[in-house]
This record gives sequence, C-alpha cells and structure tokens, in this order.
Amino acid sequence: MRKLSYVFLVLVLTSTLVLSACGGDKTTTPPTTTQPTTTVSTTPPTTPTTTPPTTPATTPPTTPPTTTQPTTTPPTTPPTTDPTTPPTTPPTTPPEPEEMVITSTAFEHEGIIPVVYSCDGADRSPELNWTGVPEGTQSLALILDDPDAPGSTWVHWVIFNIPAGATGLEENVPKTATLASGAVQGMNSWGLLGYGGPCPPLGQSHRYFFKLYALDTTLDLASGASKAQLLAAMEGHILAEAEIMGNFQS
Repeated sequence: MRKLSYVFLVLVLTSTLVLSACGGDKTTTPPTTTQPTTTVSTTPPTTPTTTPPTTPATTPPTTPPTTTQPTTTPPTTPPTTDPTTPPTTPPTTPPEPEEMVITSTAFEHEGIIPVVYSCDGADRSPELNWTGVPEGTQSLALILDDPDAPGSTWVHWVIFNIPAGATGLEENVPKTATLASGAVQGMNSWGLLGYGGPCPPLGQSHRYFFKLYALDTTLDLASGASKAQLLAAMEGHILAEAEIMGNFQS
C-alpha cells in the first residue's frame, strides 16, 4: 500500500514537471476573430441648398410722373360786324408789267442780217414784231443805227408816231413821209426818208441796232426829223425800251 502511494506521488510529480516544461499553467486563449468595423457616420447628410434667383431691387421713381392736363381753349367769339360798315377788301397787288420785247422773222438777236435787207441787196426793211407794250403808251418810235461806222454813228432809219396798238412793222415799209397807219418817217444819214439798209465798207462787219421806244405821248414832229430831234422830243416821255441787234458784213 505504501508502495502504491509512492508510485502515485512519483507520477504526480512527473506530470507536474512535464506540465511546467510545457509552459506551466498556461491558459489557452482562443484566437480572436477580427470583425470588420463599420463606421457609421454621425454627420447628417448634406442637403444641397437651392439659392433662389436674385431679383434686382426696384427703385421707386423719386419724381412722380407729370400728367399733362389738356388745355381747353375757350371758343373765340367772332367780332360783331356792323351791318352798316362795308366789308374791307384787302389791297390788290398789281401784276408785274410785261417786258417789252422786239423780234424779227428775218434774223435772230445778234444773228446775221440777210443780204436782201442791205445795200448789197434789195435794201428793203425787214419785218419787225414786238410785245409787252406798257399800259399808258400813246405812240411808239423806232431808230436803226450803226455805232461801228467810221467817224460816227450812222443813222439808217427814223420812224415815230407809230400807233400804240401796233404789234410790228411789215417787211419793206414804203419810203414815204407818212404811212397809212399815221406813222411818220424821219431822215437817215444819207439825207433820205425812210429805211436805208446795212452798208459797211467792204470786208468790215458792223452791228445794227433796232431800238423801239414806248412813249406816253404823240410827238409834234414833222416828217424828215433827224435822230437828234427825235431823241430830244422823246425826253421825259419814254415808258419802255427794247432792242434787237443784227450783224452784217459786205
């Protein structure tokens, strides 16, 4: 019995030594399993902020709008017309008098006088016409002269007391002291009655002026009067003048 207790003790000691050699009373901790950590956000989700559109501030007008009031014009009362007073007639402006103009069917102003009306031709007077004789005219007079003649102006025709109502002179006026119309002819530079045509020196070109005068009177002159006598008698009586000029070269 005592032997068995000894053996048992040896076994216990042996077991204890073995256990001490192996690390002793070591508690075996089961391996720790690492669980994945889920982090829960404690920050609440951000809600996007919607910014309302900015409305520009409206500045109220500082000046109140002006309201135009319609102007009421009181009715005009026409002046009372006295039935006994005659109506006033506005002054009438008289029309401008027509300019007196002389023309010829034989040539234009500043044109060439045909040979037939010269001393190289038939030496007859050309047809003359006029318009615009002023009111108040009592008679007409005509002078034809050549200012380019050697020495002095050469007189080709003097005729006066032409009726105021006449509108011209026919071609080839007779070379008599008086005409059927009552017109009277004066003396030319050749000492002859009536018309004498252009007759410049050979190769020269001269100007011939037919001058018409409207007079407020008839002239107390005898036939055969000179140009100078006619001009003196017309002085102070001329209402209008007109002229036409023709050129001639022999």
